[in-house]
Amino acid sequence: MTEVHSKYETRGGFITQPLATNSKDNRPNLVYPLIHNGIEIWPEKQWIWSKERLYKAYENDEVVINNSNGKYSVRMKQYLKDENGNMRKGKPVSILNGPFNQEGTKEIKELFDGVDPFGFPKPSKLIEYFFSFSINNSDDKEGIYLDFFSGSGTSAHAVMNLNAKDGGNRKFILVQLPELNKTESQFANICELGKERIRRAAKKIKENTGADIDYGFRVYRVDSSNMKDVYYTPDKLGQMNLDDMASNIKEDRTGEDLLIQVMLECGLELSLPMESRDIEGKTVHYVAGNSLIACFDDEVSESVIKKIAEDQPLRVVFRDSSFRDDSARINVEELFKLLSPSTEIQVL
Repeated sequence: MTEVHSKYETRGGFITQPLATNSKDNRPNLVYPLIHNGIEIWPEKQWIWSKERLYKAYENDEVVINNSNGKYSVRMKQYLKDENGNMRKGKPVSILNGPFNQEGTKEIKELFDGVDPFGFPKPSKLIEYFFSFSINNSDDKEGIYLDFFSGSGTSAHAVMNLNAKDGGNRKFILVQLPELNKTESQFANICELGKERIRRAAKKIKENTGADIDYGFRVYRVDSSNMKDVYYTPDKLGQMNLDDMASNIKEDRTGEDLLIQVMLECGLELSLPMESRDIEGKTVHYVAGNSLIACFDDEVSESVIKKIAEDQPLRVVFRDSSFRDDSARINVEELFKLLSPSTEIQVL
């Protein structure tokens, strides 16, 4: 290599920055030797530059190499002036100095008993800092925070931290594909890891702060419709299809599946309180008190329907098989007219 200050007259002084890194995701293409005076210099993990870029900088005297007891340090030069001799403009200063990504790894290892189940998670303190911003001079403690690439669930951790600190009632929505976890852990996919992280983070926050906030969460999975595809043309409908059309609901769907469908159709938030009660052996679902009451069991007796009507729900939902026959369905309508005339009745 040429003398260290060979470009001083044209580019001025310089500072140096390391070219090896241990904090980024594994990149096999960034692992290669730099040949210096016949010696191969390898990064401890990987370089930040491609081989082509690093060798070009090496040949152009833009790299500083130091040897300390056989251990080599490779650093790039950041000159005061650019290649044309123009003074560089200062880079914008970051809005914060930390937390750093390494803190995210430390944090999740503390939650999982020293095991790192997820590669390079963001530190919850960083996300918490962003969530604490005031928008349009509004100090909102009731907002909904959406994370479409939730990973290990850092955003949920941050929201619970904020609520514990200021008594807020912020809510979070996390969306994540069930991708395979790249690290070796007991979790089959990232979604399972995220759920467990939220549970452990909630437990730790409650133990450390004693804050009386909502630590719960619900998990929903995207699926196909609960309803069968019954759109047959006459020439494709045969005698064997009639049994399949006895019910328009798929056989593998539960009452909870149908309840979520109805809530979405009615515009009800999925975070509303839900309760299931056993009434004479039938499962009856209550959403937000009497905002919605639903029963999807077969052949619901008149006495059960009467007890539901006495709670005067705003909406009540049954499935077609809840009634023995058409006369039983008509009796239900008459019963609600008598006991709860303002109730909206829906049948799936």
